[in-house]
Amino acid sequence: MKIRQAYQEDLLKAKALTRVCATAMQEKGIFQWNEPYPSVEKLQQDIACKELYVLEENNQILGIVVLSNIMDEEYVPVSWLTPSEKNLYIHRLATHPDTWGKGYGQKLMDFAEEFARNFNFTSVRLDTFSLNKRNQKFYETRGYKKLEDIYFPKQSAAPFHCYELVLKKDTL
Repeated sequence: MKIRQAYQEDLLKAKALTRVCATAMQEKGIFQWNEPYPSVEKLQQDIACKELYVLEENNQILGIVVLSNIMDEEYVPVSWLTPSEKNLYIHRLATHPDTWGKGYGQKLMDFAEEFARNFNFTSVRLDTFSLNKRNQKFYETRGYKKLEDIYFPKQSAAPFHCYELVLKKDTL
């Protein structure tokens, strides 16, 4: 099992993974993702920007995560714990529903946090759906602090909670 940067050839497999995740979440009453999101175009952009990483085993993509140093405009009004200068943003973390509970999400987050430390990021920032209690517990257990809410009306009327993990204490 390895985590590597995604290639163009991974695009359709990554989209298939997000589609099966969206369906599985909806079956649990979590309407965080839908058919339009994440789109093939968004994943294509993630690959082109070299921000999409895949968790792979036996040529099968079992998980994905996007690691970006660009702050989305929805994040601008949030009162973050650290200055908005050198932060890593996590997007589109997903593992195949058949592997849920096997620690693959933890492996992807371990990778993301190690990546952030290796490249001297001040913190790791992300958002998670307010109705996805399991994800909230997942991040809070890892030491992330819950901050303000933001909205993505094309995805859901419900808010998304912002979280931050401070890596460099001297920046507070």
